[in-house]
Amino acid sequence: MSFMILPEELDFYRTELAGHAAALDALQVIEDCDGDLEDAAISLAIRSGQEPENNERWIEGLSKRWRHVLCRADLKEGLEDGLAGGIIDAIVEHTELPTRLAVPVALYVLKSGVQNFCQPLEEKIA
Repeated sequence: MSFMILPEELDFYRTELAGHAAALDALQVIEDCDGDLEDAAISLAIRSGQEPENNERWIEGLSKRWRHVLCRADLKEGLEDGLAGGIIDAIVEHTELPTRLAVPVALYVLKSGVQNFCQPLEEKIA
């Protein structure tokens, strides 16, 4: 499933992330990709020196790889509050993701629904 970030969403996120140059750069790439989160994530990964092997659902796999971190109580709560600079900083701090990839990962989780994204991990723990 491909997620699209609408122009009005990009404008909102630019306001929320105004103090984070790398995050704003990531939003610009998303805009350049006509809002296609998957295409933008792959482009940002290549710019970060990674070589995505699979172009289909790559952002989903990358996000799931960090689910155990993204669904920790503090990060999960932060993501439920939206996409603020502090949550991007926390994702970067607790993962190996550069800011330019933390932004599309966070957007993927938001678009998926934080509860839906974290549910499989919570089921394994319970």
